[in-house]
Amino acid sequence: MSKIPVYFMPGLAASPAIFERIKLDESVFETCLLEWEIPHPKEALSDYALRISKNIKHENPVLIGVSFGGILVQEIAKHIQARKVIIISSVRSNIEFPKRMKIGKTTKAYKLIPMKLILNIESLAKYSFGEKINKRIKLYEKFLAVRDLNYLQWAVESVILWDRNKVDDNVIHIHGDQDEVFPIKYINSCIVVKGGTHIMILNKYKWLNENLPSIILEK
Repeated sequence: MSKIPVYFMPGLAASPAIFERIKLDESVFETCLLEWEIPHPKEALSDYALRISKNIKHENPVLIGVSFGGILVQEIAKHIQARKVIIISSVRSNIEFPKRMKIGKTTKAYKLIPMKLILNIESLAKYSFGEKINKRIKLYEKFLAVRDLNYLQWAVESVILWDRNKVDDNVIHIHGDQDEVFPIKYINSCIVVKGGTHIMILNKYKWLNENLPSIILEK
């Protein structure tokens, strides 16, 4: 029996290293890691998804994406046949965006985000985790892979302007009830992880290791 290929896509600007604690049975699954590439000028998200899909070498893979990576794997699934699409700490349509993101789209406030400041790792860590960052900066440096200004501007705009306005019920959604980026009160339906935050791929890996296999294999 051939192994099931499982492709993982990290969150915005993140390294595939975020998946280092995710362990699937190697006799059943073949784990493959996707990475962000620098977008072409004014590249549409659908075109970018097609380009990233060229890195998928197996037929009928399982696609798993975190946060913005969850949005991207849904776009990739438009270009290839996927066995299953699973998103973690993400959304299945722009209807599930929190109000601040919807307002940001209307007012174009996202264009005012200081990307150069975000590229400063200490500022980014404070922005993401709060002031108690001393022990976390090195961790965050490890997981932040893409520090290209054009990529960050493109990525933020691609999220805010994502045009999917209908949930695909075939997409499996795993979400933490403490997610601060995509609050669960805006999510239509999902598999709930108690105590899970937006970075639960890092600190709820035990839950994922226990539950992902059955989620993948479920008919």
